Amino acid sequence: MTRKSVTAQYPDTQPDLAPRTRGVIGLFEENCTVCMLCARECPDWCIYIDSHKETVPATTPGARERSRNVLDRFAIDFSLCMYCGICIEVCPFDALFWSPEFEYAETDIRDLTHERDKLREWMWTVPAPPALDPGAEEPKEIAAARKTAEKLAAAQQQDAATTPATPAAPTTSTATEPHAHEQARAAEQPTRPAGESKQQTDQPKQEGQE
Repeated sequence: MTRKSVTAQYPDTQPDLAPRTRGVIGLFEENCTVCMLCARECPDWCIYIDSHKETVPATTPGARERSRNVLDRFAIDFSLCMYCGICIEVCPFDALFWSPEFEYAETDIRDLTHERDKLREWMWTVPAPPALDPGAEEPKEIAAARKTAEKLAAAQQQDAATTPATPAAPTTSTATEPHAHEQARAAEQPTRPAGESKQQTDQPKQEGQE
């Protein structure tokens, strides 16, 4: 009440849209399995889906053939849509997304029925999902993975602290040095004749002893 109201001169001045603005619905066709949940749950019956079944041959011998649904038509009549978002919420495979684009007025009401090619083009205007709130809880998958990594790191540190350091094994050159010295000393000592004891060879014989 204390400030003067200013009218935004649209379209020269674009409005500041909220992050969760409901403008138009985009279709990610690769994720659609033609489950028909969005069409059945739509209160206005403004979603039209046509499909057919195809037989998928067996990949291994002896296996049975499978059948899958192939999307032929996916259209949304935005002249009937009330932007409730039920179709996006009930989609189990994330094939529908909100786009903030709202400038798609037409002079002919029949042009407000967007086929799947037009809905696919709106996917390029879908913003990235917002980040978590600062006070939000951590996702359970990330919390479980982080706790497992912390326990593994603590166990590795405990094993490293309790395991004694093992001395390094001696190399071949240092281990054979004592044996080489012993062989050299044995070669320098004279050999004893056969039949003489150590005492007889070390002490000289006394004359007239016998």
